[in-house]
Order: sequence, then structure tokens, then C-alpha cells
Amino acid sequence: MNQKSNFTLKSIIELQFKNPHIRTISYNSFLPDLRKLQTKRSTISIKKKDNSNIVFNIDSKDITAFRASINEVISFGKIIESSLKIIEKS
Repeated sequence: MNQKSNFTLKSIIELQFKNPHIRTISYNSFLPDLRKLQTKRSTISIKKKDNSNIVFNIDSKDITAFRASINEVISFGKIIESSLKIIEKS
């Protein structure tokens, strides 16, 4: 069954960094994967905001695609967080 959804889902996720250098490195790290995440059902865009924020805009046509997109952003955030913890320990 191929039903069209009667709604779309939109979300903005903002990651705030302690310094603009780490923000820029994180932003540039995510860019190569961004093209792979674009589908017919969901899109993610990313932009630098202010001196220390990254903003993700998610626009999805259904809940399942929305959840997948949210999970991608969360996974990216976890990778950045883990990397920063490793750097701080060294």
C-alpha cells in the first residue's frame, strides 16, 4: 500500500559548541555525509549560525523518514561528543 501522508514533519536541531573552531571542524566533518542522507522522503540541511552553533533543518514526509533523519543527527552529535572527550583526555 502506497499512501501519501496528510502531513509533513519539520524540525530544527541546534548544536552549541564552546568555541567556533570546534564548530567549524564539526560542520566540515558532517558535510560529506549530507548528500547521502537526502531522500525523496526526507531532507536534512545544515548551516553555521553565530560563532558557535550548527543548525540542522529536517523536513520529512512521514514519521519513519523523520525518525531516521533525527537518528542521523543524534549519531553525528554522539561522534562529536566522543571525539571531544578523547581530545580532552590527551
